Amino acid sequence: MLMALIVLLSTLSFSFSEHFCGDLLVDSALFSKAESCGMNIQNALPGSDCSVKKDCCKDEVKTFVGQDDLKIDFSSLSFDQQNFIALYAFTYLNLYEGIDTEVIPFKYYSPPLVDKDISILYQVFRI
Repeated sequence: MLMALIVLLSTLSFSFSEHFCGDLLVDSALFSKAESCGMNIQNALPGSDCSVKKDCCKDEVKTFVGQDDLKIDFSSLSFDQQNFIALYAFTYLNLYEGIDTEVIPFKYYSPPLVDKDISILYQVFRI
């Protein structure tokens, strides 16, 4: 389970988007685009950085790319190697045989004949 989780996390790719208005982080989003703050040059507040600068808002997108080279190419294997892999898989799958659930091990066992009542003979009684 741990190995499958490691392979899954190593091949996962995602993007992290951030929207800054000046130096202030307004919105951040994972797997989608961050929403804009709505500040552009038309509705900028007087005296703010956006009234002086033409474009004070910026979007930053950080992309984390997972590895892509986990594919195994079986065509590069020789015939002997392919034969070994097939035989190994066949013997591994047939390693254990199923056991019938209806097996009764004492089916043909005949109990000993009792001549005397043993509990009375030894005077052992359940209370």
